[in-house]
Amino acid sequence: MGSQDLCSEQSNICEKMFIESENQQQHTIQANSKKSYRCNICEKKISTRGNLNKHLLIHTKEKTHRCNVCEKTFSQRCTLKKHMFSHSSEKPHQCDICKRTFAQRELLKRHMFIHTNEKPYRCDVCEKSFTANGALKKHMRSHTNEKPYQCNICEKRFIGCGNLKSHIMTHTNEKPYICEICGKRSRQVGDLKKHMMTHTNEKPHRCNVCEKSFALSGTLKVHMLIHNNEKPHQCHVCGKRCRQHGDLKKHMMTHTKEKIHHCDLCHKGFAHLEYLKKHMLTHTKEKPYRCHFCEKRFAQNRVLKKHILNHTNCKPHVMCRCNVCEKFFSQRGSLKAHMLAHTNEKPYRCDVCEKTFSQRGHLKRHTLTHTIEKPYQCNVCEKKFRRNGDLKKHMMTHAKDKP
Repeated sequence: MGSQDLCSEQSNICEKMFIESENQQQHTIQANSKKSYRCNICEKKISTRGNLNKHLLIHTKEKTHRCNVCEKTFSQRCTLKKHMFSHSSEKPHQCDICKRTFAQRELLKRHMFIHTNEKPYRCDVCEKSFTANGALKKHMRSHTNEKPYQCNICEKRFIGCGNLKSHIMTHTNEKPYICEICGKRSRQVGDLKKHMMTHTNEKPHRCNVCEKSFALSGTLKVHMLIHNNEKPHQCHVCGKRCRQHGDLKKHMMTHTKEKIHHCDLCHKGFAHLEYLKKHMLTHTKEKPYRCHFCEKRFAQNRVLKKHILNHTNCKPHVMCRCNVCEKFFSQRGSLKAHMLAHTNEKPYRCDVCEKTFSQRGHLKRHTLTHTIEKPYQCNVCEKKFRRNGDLKKHMMTHAKDKP
């Protein structure tokens, strides 16, 4: 490999090659100072007429360069060249630190930021930094609310192309990534990697406050919000705050009454996909969760866990006994909640009136007093209640009416 291969740099404006990066940078400055051509659609300034013609293809959606292997088309020849590496196993560019190889030089450069922890692309709005310019561009759409990628089936729009591709698979039910151990299929390779950790039981991410370990860094970040008591996502209707954006989305459905997931058999609607999955078990009579003690099967995992306590005789176990009043509990979580009664500790605070509670469930019930939300509905007369216990009491009035 010659010296030019080792240190050649390519201009991102005209694709001209340079031996030294300093020459490439100087060339870029000169080119930027001579941007005499302007796009009449988006008014972007461009240095040469040729680059302007290439840029216009973005607006016209014209793709004149075709791959002779898979027939995929591209608007620029250089993009086609990069694509051709996906058909070849050749990866001539190697990282000197971890020896990982890449098909393209720019992919190696982007990878090197992992080792240097360098994030040269900064958002002008919130100052968040990124290792790749493409990641910054995608992030900027979260500020502008721009969603240029649209599904041609349901017309839903997305910030990134990858988000659209993942969404398309919900229509096609395509899950190309398969677990070699249990055969479970996933839509994305990232989902498969997360799933594989359930087999290895690997939890490399540790909380520096309580030392609890997690399989994923994202799960650790969410967990840290518990210690910080941080809930950055707020409902604009009732003011309720949530730790995760997904939790806020679920909560918003209680206001909109939107039920986007429907059963194909009885057409009943559900706000969340997991509720639909549980409902489907009532039709199939499927009970996928099996007790390894007595072989009894259950439709839900939480019911199985409670059942197993009958076999393990956990109730009188020393770890489930309160060392103050010697009361027994079947689960460790119940014992922890009980201990707060002795310490008078109330770690759960209402964001509206700042009243504190010893248990999360008590706070949730209290929060409903600030809203008009009544999530528990009678399936007989459709009357709604704030608490599940009130609904159960109400159901007894219907039971009395039965002959």
